[in-house]
Amino acid sequence: MKNQDWEIPPNLQPDPGDYAYDLERALNAVVGIKSYVPSDAFTAGTLGTERAGSGVVIRDSGLVVTIGYLITEAETLWIACGDGRLVPGHALAVDTTSGFGLVQALGRLDLPVLEIGDSDAPKVGDAVVFAAGGGRHHAIETKIVGRQEFAGYWEYVLDDAFFTAPAHPFWGGGALIGKDGKLLGIGSLILQQGDRRGRRLDMNMVVPIGYLTPALPDLLTYGKLRQPPRPWLGLYATENEDQLVVGNVVDSGPAEQAGVHTGDVIVSVSDEEVTDLASLWRRVWACGTAGAGVRMRLRRDGTTVTVTIRSADRASFLKAPKLH
Repeated sequence: MKNQDWEIPPNLQPDPGDYAYDLERALNAVVGIKSYVPSDAFTAGTLGTERAGSGVVIRDSGLVVTIGYLITEAETLWIACGDGRLVPGHALAVDTTSGFGLVQALGRLDLPVLEIGDSDAPKVGDAVVFAAGGGRHHAIETKIVGRQEFAGYWEYVLDDAFFTAPAHPFWGGGALIGKDGKLLGIGSLILQQGDRRGRRLDMNMVVPIGYLTPALPDLLTYGKLRQPPRPWLGLYATENEDQLVVGNVVDSGPAEQAGVHTGDVIVSVSDEEVTDLASLWRRVWACGTAGAGVRMRLRRDGTTVTVTIRSADRASFLKAPKLH
C-alpha cells in the first residue's frame, strides 16, 4: 500500500516557509486510498479491480472526500496515513453528478482536518498546492491556469472546473489547497493541450469543492442525492472535427439495446442539434429523469437513423457498497 518509490522533484515541492498557514499540518490531512473491486463489477473492465489514489480528511469523525471513480463498487478499502498506518474504510457514497466520493474511516485516523474553502474565490493565475497522500514529497506548487466548463465522454459535465499546471502525476483524489490553507477541490484528471508552437502542456482538471457542500447532507444520510436520477444512456461520445461520434456503447446498456453503433455520428437529441459534449449531455438530461425516452438522430454510413433510447439510472448497474 505504501508508495514511496516516487516523489515530486524538489524544486517543484512547496516550501513551508513560503506559506502563511501550517503547510505540514494541511498536507497531513491528505491520505492515500486503495480500493479493491470485485472482478464482476460493472466498472471493473474500465477502471480496474485495484485502484489507488488520495483523499482528504474533512471531519474529525474520519470522513474523507475523494474522487468517486476510486471507490465506485469498492468491496474492500484502505486509508493510508502519513505515518504508515493503514485504517480500513467504507465507501459511503459516490455522487456521479459532481464526481465526488465519500469514505468513512472504520478506525481512528488521528489526523488533522482540512477545512473546506471557498472555491468560488480563486482566480486564474493564483498559486495553489496540489497534494497527493504522503506529505510534502508528494505535493507540487502549481497555478490555476483555467476556470471553465468541462464535459467528459462518460456523460458528465461541470459548469465550472479548475485547470492547474504544472500537472501532478498522481492526481486522482488529490487535494487542491488554496493560499489560506483550505481545501479548494479534488483532483480528477490529467489533460494534454498543445500550444501554437507545438509544445504539449499537461494540466490537471480539479473538481471545485463547492459542488460538495450542497450535496453533503444527502450523501451522508442516504448515500446518494435525493433528487431523481438523471437519464443515463451507457454511451461514450467524443468530439471529432466538429462532429460528435459514438466511441463506444456499454454492453447491454440502454444505447446498445436501442441499436446505437460505435462510429455513429450524433446529429440531434429531441430534434435539437448538438454540436459538443456539453450540449449533448445537457439535452439528454433535459428529456426528464432516468427511464425517460431519449430520441436521437444519428448519421451512419451516409444515411440518417433515428432511435429512441430508453434511458436508465446509472446507479442501477453498479454494485452497492457492502456494510461493515
